[in-house]
Parts: sequence; structure tokens; C-alpha cells
Amino acid sequence: MPISAKGVAHALVAYSIWGGFGLYFHLLASVPAIEVLAHRIIWSALFVFGVLLLRGQLQSCIELLKAPSKLKRLLISSILISLNWGIYIWAVSQAQVVEASLGYYLTPLVSVMLGVLILKEKISPHQLAALVTATVGVGYRIYCEGGIPWIALALPFVFGLYGLARKQVDVEPLPGLLVETALVLPLALATFSWFELGNAEGGYFTTHPLLLIGAGVLTAVPLLAFASAARLLPLSILGFANYLTPSIQFVTAITLLDETVDTDTLISFILIWIALAIFSRDLYQNLKRERQLEKLS
Repeated sequence: MPISAKGVAHALVAYSIWGGFGLYFHLLASVPAIEVLAHRIIWSALFVFGVLLLRGQLQSCIELLKAPSKLKRLLISSILISLNWGIYIWAVSQAQVVEASLGYYLTPLVSVMLGVLILKEKISPHQLAALVTATVGVGYRIYCEGGIPWIALALPFVFGLYGLARKQVDVEPLPGLLVETALVLPLALATFSWFELGNAEGGYFTTHPLLLIGAGVLTAVPLLAFASAARLLPLSILGFANYLTPSIQFVTAITLLDETVDTDTLISFILIWIALAIFSRDLYQNLKRERQLEKLS
């Protein structure tokens, strides 16, 4: 597949928005994380509904609602993605963006590990070396900190399980997102009511309306851009571009959010980066061999 300039632009938009979430949610640090999550779900659902309505694609969502087996899997995925969003929002509010970026660096490696353990997928020697190196990096962090870096571990594991759940449902990204948010929408609305309507002095929505609405819009926009990029770019390019998100998070955390990185943390990051380099090289070689076989066939 040739490299499309439009595809590259859309990929950069998607990964840059995801990378900038640390800065965005920092602006909402005074709002309880659970309420930010509720608004993210509510406004995501409304925005995606509007997009699908304009595209005339709501029928696909109606068909999903008529498929109980798919709905059960989407209920699981909706809980997992909501948990992932909530952990990240809370991490930002606690000035733990560096820790969160470490988690997103680990995400592709955790996905491989879950594939091996749950789906019994085969793993190459290089992928095994990458997993071992990453494990050493996390182990070193645990040894130095004297505790589990739960944010850095929870984010990739929850997202990895989300990926497994979505892998079992044949659904496009936006219809899937609408159904997922719709399934947890009652809880989000209840949370909104608790914070906003139960507060005689007025809730956080009265002071941060645009930012809270924007949290939902910015959830859907990068998905739209990514879906376009996925159609226009080779998987290898998308795979490498994936690391742009945690890199932006890491840089903004230490340059704009005044978070610090000590020597032990940096060593842990370096080990993770080495693991990712091994993993990425193996992915590139595999894709290269597949292309060569396609040309011969």
C-alpha cells in the first residue's frame, strides 16, 4: 500500500489529539475525575450520534441493538474503555502524566502478551525478548519505588482487555463507540445529576461547560481521523506512529506540566524504549516478508 499524504495527516491528527489529552484534562484538574468521565461519555454519545445521523449510518447501530451476543461483548468493552478513560483522567488530575505515558508505551507489548496467554497466539523470539526487556523495566521500577506502579500497569492491561473484547465483535469504530457509550450512558447521566443537580450552588458544568463538552468531542474526532488513516496507510506506518501519543504525553508532562523524571524512572523508560525498538523491528520485518510473499503469489 503506497503512503498517502492525506493518511499521514489524519494519523498525525489522531495521535496528536490523543497525546494532548494530558494537557486538556489538566485544565479540568479541579473537576472530580468521575464527573469528567461522565461528561466524556455523555458528549461522546451525542456527538457520535450526530455524525452517524448526518452520514445515514444509524441503521448499523440499530442492527447491533438487535444482536444480543454482540451487545454482551460490547457491554464488556464499554465497561473496560470507561475504566481506561477514568484511570487516565484521574492520573492527570494527580499529576501522573509521566506514569500514564509509560502505560501507553507498554500497551502494544501487553496486547501481545494477552494474545499469547488468552488467544494462544504464537510469539517470535524477538517479541519474547521485547516482553522480557519490558518486564525488567517494570520490575526495576517496582524495586526502586517499593510499590506497584499501578497506573502504568492498569492502563495497558485494561486497554489490552478492551482490544480483546472488541476483537470479538465485527463492528466499525464509530457505531461501536456509540453503542458502548449508550450502554453506560445511564450511569453517566446519574453521575451528572448527582454533581450538577444536587449542588445548590451550581455544579462544575456551569463553570467549565465548553471544556467538559469538548472532552466528548475530542474523544470521537481522533477516532474519525484514525479510521481514515487506517484505510489509507500501511499497518507498519500506523504501528510506528502509535508511539507518538505517549511521546507527546511524556514531553508535555516534563516541559509544560512541571512533572519530574528521576534517574531510576528514566532507566525504566529506557528499558521500555529498548523493548519497543525490538518489537517494532520485528513487526517491520514480518510485514516486509508478508509483502514479499504477496508479490511472489
